[in-house]
Amino acid sequence: MTCYEELVARGLIAQVTDEEEIKELVDNGKATFYIGFDPTADSLHVGHFMALCLMKRLQMAGNKPIALIGGGTGMIGDPSGRTDMRQMMTVETIEHNVECFKKQMSRFIDFSDGKALMVNNADWLLDLNYVQMLREVGPHFSVNNMLRAECYKQRMEKGLSFLEFNYMIMQSYDFYRLFQDYGCNMQFGGDDQWSNMLGGTELIRRKLGKDAYAMTITLLLNSEGKKMGKTQSGAVWLDPNKTSPYEFYQYWRNVADADVLKCIRMLTFLPLEQINEMDAWEGSQLNKAKEILAYELTSLVHGKEEAEKAQEAARAIFSSGNAANMPSTTITEADLTDGKIDILGILVATGLCTSRGDARRNVQQGGVSVNGEKITDIDTSYAPEDIQKEDFILKKGKKNFRKIIFE
Repeated sequence: MTCYEELVARGLIAQVTDEEEIKELVDNGKATFYIGFDPTADSLHVGHFMALCLMKRLQMAGNKPIALIGGGTGMIGDPSGRTDMRQMMTVETIEHNVECFKKQMSRFIDFSDGKALMVNNADWLLDLNYVQMLREVGPHFSVNNMLRAECYKQRMEKGLSFLEFNYMIMQSYDFYRLFQDYGCNMQFGGDDQWSNMLGGTELIRRKLGKDAYAMTITLLLNSEGKKMGKTQSGAVWLDPNKTSPYEFYQYWRNVADADVLKCIRMLTFLPLEQINEMDAWEGSQLNKAKEILAYELTSLVHGKEEAEKAQEAARAIFSSGNAANMPSTTITEADLTDGKIDILGILVATGLCTSRGDARRNVQQGGVSVNGEKITDIDTSYAPEDIQKEDFILKKGKKNFRKIIFE
């Protein structure tokens, strides 16, 4: 099976242009491709996971990845998939987030000896002269066509700012510059990026002629990948200080039965033959598949040692209630009010609930227990000695556990 055939078999390809040419490049290690990442936070999250895994797969097949960090476009914000305008970030915040991305990407991509590049579009976008940009790029874009793009349609009802309207032009210019400066002949992105990506392909061909070699491929990142990055309590980060390896493991361990084999096929590096055998699995076998998924992805992000610890902790908790390897939260004097902390405060402190309102709903719906006893009173409070006298195990829902420690 060729590299491109495997991408299709794993369900990664949604749309392409010039499929035969793309096959030729990808299957023979001739693709220099880029995927863009806007630095809107100081950590990547699992919504980026599919893109990172794709870059790793293609690099393993001899192709050259370019991780394009949107230090310039990040100052505007992508309107795709949004009904409101993104909050604008400072230069300092963007630079900090870029550094964090570099560290995390290195777990997936080999940047040594020119095997991959990391480029920041701030290097060319921030120095552009406005009139020069209008003359050089503006004539190649039809406003009528731009307004028909799905990414703009969603914003038109509430108002699309001129700032955001320029995002497509800037992203297209990125591909043009990467083609010119680094020989980048292919771009990947989510299906919500299709209009922006086609803009880049057309810009190259119009400025440099029909023979200019620029391809586009889109992935199912919007419908299948980006939704992976959100849970009821917020984003699932790749940074262990934001989402612990145990929490990361548990996220994948708790995916829906209908999604587990899809995730294994798209995101792990297990052989397709092995995955295809799992297609017949059902019932309790799907729990085994979830363990495989959780272990493989935790190992990829945090290393085998952390994946094994997370798996052991999860199994111990579910089988015997053993708290030895359970993730913990420390409560201090600063968290107390009149010498106590209520159950809502504990839930918020652990991160299992995003707010006291969220915590209140979980308690009232019967989803919270302490040491096996369901908590029904939202005013339930605990003194330090209540927490210290024995293992204080908080449970939210069926599978979210925390050991509470007072220091």
